[in-house]
Parts: sequence; structure tokens; C-alpha cells
Amino acid sequence: MRPRRAEGARDPAAVGRLLIVEELLRELSRVVLAERALEEILGEVTDIAQRNIPGAESTSITLVRDDRGFTAAHSGEMALAADEMQYERGYGPCLDAGRGNVVLRIDDMTTETRWPDYAQRVREVGVRSSLSVPLPYQGSSIGALNNYSTMPAAFASPASLEAALEVVEVIAVAVLNAHAHAQVTEQALHMRVAMDSRAVIEQAKGVLMAQRHVDADQAFDILREASQRYNRKLRDIAAGIVASTQDRGAR
Repeated sequence: MRPRRAEGARDPAAVGRLLIVEELLRELSRVVLAERALEEILGEVTDIAQRNIPGAESTSITLVRDDRGFTAAHSGEMALAADEMQYERGYGPCLDAGRGNVVLRIDDMTTETRWPDYAQRVREVGVRSSLSVPLPYQGSSIGALNNYSTMPAAFASPASLEAALEVVEVIAVAVLNAHAHAQVTEQALHMRVAMDSRAVIEQAKGVLMAQRHVDADQAFDILREASQRYNRKLRDIAAGIVASTQDRGAR
């Protein structure tokens, strides 16, 4: 009969997992997300993951775009080599985890049957076990956090998955922030172009009003008709008028 734990006693394994996650969260909380390139953030997060996920000797982040994967960051060459083998084939645990939004663990490459050719080849770079965890993004997955080890069953402990799940949440936030920043930057660029266009059109209208003694609406009609006649953008017609005036003034 298995002895009962004293009331209030805690499972040492559970305590150990809690300490691992707490240390991981402390390191992740120090990662600065604002005003940094996504590649720099992912590189730092990958290093933290490699140090803190139990069993991980080499770690990488695979991002999947248009059904094709690429390694956005890696800690250790073993992870990069294992990733590249999967990209060459178009399948493997890191790609399938990212595409299917599922956790995929391989305890021993010597007995793995789901990807037999990959499992045989990846042993050549020292990989015996791996853990790939999908990266959540807006209800789907955009890739996977991949962890590799030279030892079999390196990620069999629940602590490995618990730690990896904490890491992927930070990666998801970083990617979301980068995507939002890119959208804001693009919108700002469009606004700048629109403002510049309006400015040059107003300048051209002023030139036409002075030269042809017309009002603002008539000047705009002249620009619009020229745009249609020469099949050119209104802004380009306006810029040409302003430039010609500046050229005459410089002579």
C-alpha cells in the first residue's frame, strides 16, 4: 500500500516544476518588447527558452508563411540543422506543429515512426528527442517553438511542456506587437504620401490661378482634365507644373 503524504505536504516534483516556471517567468518579464526589431526579441526569447526549458540543449523558432517554414531565431546549431532538414522535406514535427496547431513530442528518434526518414537523418546531427509547441496567434498558429536534445525522452517531464507553453505566449505577444507596429508604420506612410500629394496639388492650383486668372475650382478642373488626357496621376501633373515654375524662377 502506497503511504499517504502528510496533510499540507507538497509533491516535490510539482514544487520543482513550479520553481522552473517561476524562474522562466522572471527572465521573460525582463524582455523588452517596445521599439525593438522582432528578430532581436525572438533571439533573446530563444536563448531564455534554451536555458530554462527542462531537457532543451538547442532551441529554435519556426515561423510558417504561405505554408513554408523558416527559422526566425535559434540557440545552438543543432536546432537550425534539424529545422532545415524538415524544410527540405516540407514536413516534420516543427512544421506539422505549426501548421496543425498541435504539440508534437518525439521521445526517441531511433523508434520514431511518424517521420521515419527525418528521424533517421536528424540523428546524424545528434538529435535523439524533440518537443515542438505551436505558436498561438489570433486563434490559429503561425509556427512552433522547437526544442532538441541529444538524450532520449528529454522532454517527457510535464515541466518541459509547462515551461514551453509560457515561452510561446511571450513569442505570440512579440509577433502581435511587431505586426501592429508594421500596420501603424504603413498607415503613417500612406498618410504622409496623401499629405504630400495634397500639398503639391494645392501648390499647382495656386500656380494656375496666378497664370490663367482662374479660381480654385477651375484650377483643379484643369489639373483633372490634364490627368485624364495624358493618363497620368493627378499628383504627377501637379508636381510637373510646380517643378516647371521653380525651374523658370531659377534661371
